[in-house]
Amino acid sequence: MKRNQFKSIIAGLAVAAIMLPGCKDFLDVNESPNSTTKANPQQILPSIQAAVAHVQNYHYLQFGNFWAQYWTQSPNASQFRSIDAYSSGPSDFDRPWAILYGNSLADTDSLINLSHLTKYKNWAAIAYIFRAYSFQMLTDGFGDIPLTEALQGRGNRSPKYDPQRQVYDSIFAWITKGTALMDNTLDEPYLPTETDDLILAGDMDEWKKFANTLKLRAYLRISETADSVKSKAGILAIQQNGFGYLTSNAQLVNPGGGGNMFPIWEEVLTLQIRNQTASSTVMDKLKSYNDPRLGRLFNLNTGAYTSIPQGGFNDVPSNFPGSRPGARTLGELVPSKLITAAESYFLRAEAALRGWGSGSAAALYEAGIRASFETLELTEAEADTYIAQPAVALTGNRAQQLEKIITQKYFAATGMQGFESWCDYRRLGYPTFLVRSAASVLGVNSRPLRFVYPQAELTRNANFPGLKRIDERVWWDVQ
Repeated sequence: MKRNQFKSIIAGLAVAAIMLPGCKDFLDVNESPNSTTKANPQQILPSIQAAVAHVQNYHYLQFGNFWAQYWTQSPNASQFRSIDAYSSGPSDFDRPWAILYGNSLADTDSLINLSHLTKYKNWAAIAYIFRAYSFQMLTDGFGDIPLTEALQGRGNRSPKYDPQRQVYDSIFAWITKGTALMDNTLDEPYLPTETDDLILAGDMDEWKKFANTLKLRAYLRISETADSVKSKAGILAIQQNGFGYLTSNAQLVNPGGGGNMFPIWEEVLTLQIRNQTASSTVMDKLKSYNDPRLGRLFNLNTGAYTSIPQGGFNDVPSNFPGSRPGARTLGELVPSKLITAAESYFLRAEAALRGWGSGSAAALYEAGIRASFETLELTEAEADTYIAQPAVALTGNRAQQLEKIITQKYFAATGMQGFESWCDYRRLGYPTFLVRSAASVLGVNSRPLRFVYPQAELTRNANFPGLKRIDERVWWDVQ
């Protein structure tokens, strides 16, 4: 079966989960964990990857891009006003919760159960990595979540919620298990092909780098907690395995056409309108840095790059010519990114600055900027000129350097990794120039700090821990 044809089928699985939010099977955290055991691994793995890539590049990206203040609601529509107002409710989070639990995580069981078979060791290894990735997405969004009693089938309809700290311990363990299973000495049919593995085409050396980078992301996420000693030890241990880190984007290619488009763009075509407009928060800063990425990230409108203050859709005319996200961040063929090369370098720069990782923080920081320029098809000369600016050069004391690393990581993620930028802001308070949305219904000093639990859990899980406010911190957010 051709790869694009296959992708159409699995994209349909994710779309079905989105279009059927009221369907009991899709919303049940414990529905049939082995429901796909009759399918072969060559079908299950890409289904897992498509589901995760969809949620990351649709639901999480949309909320992240608004709350990281890359995008804001255009003044001539109302689609995203609740996101800008920080008033999203439980039903807004039913779908990502349902897809991750009911599709991605349930299907990882099917592959992990085959780990004892040499033929499917590498499939099981990747499944462990996606289990870790999916649970990190869930806990970073929602905080405490079902884990130890989740995915048990119809025998337990009301799984208890586990503390986020415990979830992170499991994330680290799964990445370790997955890495240990990876065997790049095997040949076909013991290696996934590009049809089976839509992210890295069965290259197990690259999957080891992905695993290392994901583990580094997870250890740095808990860097400000009482477990910072664990973070340091874990990152130092990563250095010892010799696998390295990602140096290119780990992403799912969207070739275009029905079912194969970038998820948010598919919605744009359905609605026949683009309701996302550039936020002044990011655009003003890009202009102040003379950043050539501006023209790749946003479109010209009436000959200029224009923006709206975050949540300021009621304060400008309905026909205000705000710049829209550019074709490299919002378009039919935009790849669905899981981890970018730029993020990988910036994670390593932060670890090196803390004394937890190897390499030069300054060199890794510059490599992150260059990777961002490369992704946006800008030249090395343009990157050189940008990096040479005093405001960009990695100078100052440790706190100032950390702020620069996270700020440049923020710019590199514009429109592409909003959820990660929102997580960094919650974790460290950087970048410092984020503002209160003009549309906010929260208190003056409040910001969105979590996703609220989905409506399905509230109504059906007898162990539901109670409603959480959108401005209530998760465990690792101690700033």
